[in-house]
Amino acid sequence: MRTLIRRMLILFVGLPLLGQLLWSSQVWAVEFVIVGPRAMGMGGAGVAATTDALATYWNPAGLAMSPGGDVRIQAAAQAVDRLGIRQTLDDIDAINTNDTTPANQARLQGLLDRLNGASVSAMVAGGLYIKGYYGEHAFGLNVSDVVTGGAFTPIPLTATVSGTQLDVTGEMQVDLLEARQAGLSYARRFLDGTLAIGVTGKIMQGAASTTGVSVFTAEGFKFREDAGKPEISMRFGVDVGAVYRPNSWFRVAVIGKDLNEPTFDGPGTRKFKLVPQVRAGLAINPYKSLTLAFDGDLTSNKTLVPNLKSRVLGVGAEQTIFHEFISLRVGALKNVEDAKSIVTPTAGIGIRVFALRVDVGGGYDFSEGQALAAG
Repeated sequence: MRTLIRRMLILFVGLPLLGQLLWSSQVWAVEFVIVGPRAMGMGGAGVAATTDALATYWNPAGLAMSPGGDVRIQAAAQAVDRLGIRQTLDDIDAINTNDTTPANQARLQGLLDRLNGASVSAMVAGGLYIKGYYGEHAFGLNVSDVVTGGAFTPIPLTATVSGTQLDVTGEMQVDLLEARQAGLSYARRFLDGTLAIGVTGKIMQGAASTTGVSVFTAEGFKFREDAGKPEISMRFGVDVGAVYRPNSWFRVAVIGKDLNEPTFDGPGTRKFKLVPQVRAGLAINPYKSLTLAFDGDLTSNKTLVPNLKSRVLGVGAEQTIFHEFISLRVGALKNVEDAKSIVTPTAGIGIRVFALRVDVGGGYDFSEGQALAAG
């Protein structure tokens, strides 16, 4: 547990401070980041279930599906370690590089072979989200930061002898994109309140970089000292969503994010284009205090790890008790495009006292492959 906490703290603190990205001039779409502790606890299902201020991110149409104003502050982090890259880096750090015997060189090469083809993905988000409501109209504002990153070995790593020490030919590559954004949302209900359409316009500042890191200094992914200066560019983004509620207990929704394909500058001549993401969701209320939700990516999103795609399916439930004084949440999610991923269970709890609400959520796949946390 202490190892998990240490890793999540590194992601929470380290990645936003780096604020960078990028891998190549190819067209990429980043993964759909889970924002907010409620959705985190419910397996990442938020497109149809979210009607509070966080709908400015999940689906602006949801703003019009419940009356009243709302203010939310949230932070969330998610990490996926494929093939045990973090433990391998710890083992490499323990290697005696002054021992150049063939046996020790072979031991180092065995560890490097475990890194070759392995990767880590990380996502961090935080910000302020505000909702206003008037009649059939709803408004939203968010000032937020979404960081997406990937670490991998672009070429196979090889153990060599350099003078009197072991050395490694090749290095790890870390690509990061920080999208700092201010978004303004508008939503309106139609057809006697059964249909809502919403749009979010975003002014986005992208900070993008590519960093090469020696495996001997990569323990714990402390890239702050090695990160290059990010390329900064300003762009405009558009999200459009819809929610259909034929009755009080059922909602179906869809969101398209970055439909205008904002493209950020990267190192050198590289460009980073955010290809549109499309996600659909269902929310069912068998009775007032129980919500069942399901989300699924309709697009197969490329990631910052080469040849790795993301299409996440998530399912969750929320039971409120004592007139929403306590909210209990469970869920599960899986990337169906990644054959090595397993189902990750999630859970969360919320406490509400009058207008004040405190929520936490998280998930762990028990193979030390994926961890999530939000609050």
